[in-house]
Amino acid sequence: RQWREAFAVTDGSWFCFVVEDDTGELVGFAKGTLHEGGVPGFAGELNKIYVLRRVHRQGIGRLLLCNAARRFIERGIMSMLLFGEATNPSNGFYEAFGAERLYRDTGEFNGGYGWRELGALVARCGNK
Repeated sequence: RQWREAFAVTDGSWFCFVVEDDTGELVGFAKGTLHEGGVPGFAGELNKIYVLRRVHRQGIGRLLLCNAARRFIERGIMSMLLFGEATNPSNGFYEAFGAERLYRDTGEFNGGYGWRELGALVARCGNK
């Protein structure tokens, strides 16, 4: 239902990258949207990013993250955040690409990460 509703929106307010394996099976995706506020200083939101565990460490996450950042920049959006689980083992992946942890007013980390300058993220991505 969620994806049907998303694909019904054709106003250009979101994008999605998908990665398939050699057999055509979907193994990863990333969805970008405008950030609707809530956390000042960020204009884009990496709303979803997922890579099947069996294809981790093959560069697919990097490909998705970097292409999402480039797409935001193409649209004039120079910052991006994402919300995940605070205990997700993949959080180190975001930190390796220069994401800063976003903390609540209480000082608690809730799984939010942000890039205030997507140009710096794209520089880490290289030409891939």
